[in-house]
Amino acid sequence: MDNAGKEREAVQLMAEAEKRVKASHSFLRGLFGGNTRIEEACEMYTRAANMFKMAKNWSASGNAFCQAAKLHMQLQSKHDSATSFVDAGNAYKKADPQEAINCLNAAIDIYTDMGRFTIAAKHHITIAEIYETELVDIEKVGTNTMDNPLLKYSAKDYFFKAALCHFIVDELNAKLALEKYEEMFPAFTDSRECKLLKKLLEAHEEQNSEAYTEAVKEFDSISRLDQWLTTMLLRIKKSIQGDGEGDGDLK
Repeated sequence: MDNAGKEREAVQLMAEAEKRVKASHSFLRGLFGGNTRIEEACEMYTRAANMFKMAKNWSASGNAFCQAAKLHMQLQSKHDSATSFVDAGNAYKKADPQEAINCLNAAIDIYTDMGRFTIAAKHHITIAEIYETELVDIEKVGTNTMDNPLLKYSAKDYFFKAALCHFIVDELNAKLALEKYEEMFPAFTDSRECKLLKKLLEAHEEQNSEAYTEAVKEFDSISRLDQWLTTMLLRIKKSIQGDGEGDGDLK
């Protein structure tokens, strides 16, 4: 079967899985065999994910594994849910690094809740490797654009993102990266992105989550943050000791 055929079969399996999920929600199905329908849907989503993977449609494969993971959790099967989230993360790594990180974090939360700390730590390392790969790519693009008269304005955006990747590692890495980017690209110093980074570094050094949030708010009021930046900034904020705010309390 060629890739197109595999994708067609995967799409059909996704459709069948969705039908079973909807059927499980009906009153009578909920009383008689609701869980059976969910189990069948889990199996179909997983089969679809593997078909998409064979067809090298990584995003579709990751999405299908995610659907299976959510249903496994609905069935109270934490181990299977975590496994599916890991499979989703591995598929997404080839197409969408941030989605890969999101899926792996979901698996880590489950493994941690189960007391499987060694496995959780293993996936933390995988996330670090993804950030490292993404960092190399972002720095390379920033360096290539800063000398191009038509593209150099966008270099500040790439260096900003690269510095945040360093920040995920630790504060010192971010400081050294910022110094490096300012030296390489002096125009970066006067950018709003660079000024924000300095405020964030100061707030992080002082372990001041309120100052961190205020700096992000001020920046976002003029330049809207996209989902990638929001996710990165929130992960950095969570490393501030004593920051007990919820996931959505960034801006």
